[in-house]
Amino acid sequence: MTQPPRAGGRVLSWVVLLFVTVPLLELYLLLLVGRLIGFWPTVAVTLLTGVIGGTLAKREGLLVYRQWRRALDELRPPETGIIEGLLVLVGGALLLTPGVLTDIAGLLLMFRPTRRRLAARLRAAITARFDVVTLTDVQHSSGDGAIDTTGTSVSDVDAQLGPRDEP
Repeated sequence: MTQPPRAGGRVLSWVVLLFVTVPLLELYLLLLVGRLIGFWPTVAVTLLTGVIGGTLAKREGLLVYRQWRRALDELRPPETGIIEGLLVLVGGALLLTPGVLTDIAGLLLMFRPTRRRLAARLRAAITARFDVVTLTDVQHSSGDGAIDTTGTSVSDVDAQLGPRDEP
C-alpha cells in the first residue's frame, strides 16, 4: 500500500532549493555587476541599497503602525492588515541582505501598490486554505443572549447535561 506524499517533504525541498539556489544566483549577479561597473561601485551600490532599505522599512513600518494606532484610537478595524506589516518587515530584511534579487524583491515589497496586491493575494490564499469564521458567522441562541457558534442553543445543552453544582 503506497502512502500519499508528505507535505513536509515538499516544503523541505523548497527550503533547500531556496537556500542553495538564491545565494548562488545572487553571487553570480553580484560578480556580473562587479565586472560591468567595477568592484568599488558594486560595493557602494550594495551598501547604498542597505541604507535605502533600512530607511524605507522604517518609514513604511511607521506608516503601518500609525494607521493601526489611529484606527484603534477611533475604535474601528485597521484598513492595513497584519500581512502588510509583515511584508514591510520582510522587504526591509531583503533590502538589508546584499544581493541583486533580494534588493529587487525588497523594493517591490516596500512600494504600497505591489505590497497591497501581494497582501490581497496572500489573504485570499489563507482564506481559501483555512476555514475562517467571522463574527457574522456566529449565531445567537434564543433566550439568554449567549453566543453559540454550533447552532445549538446553550439552554438545550444545559438541559441535556442536567443540574450542576454551583460553587
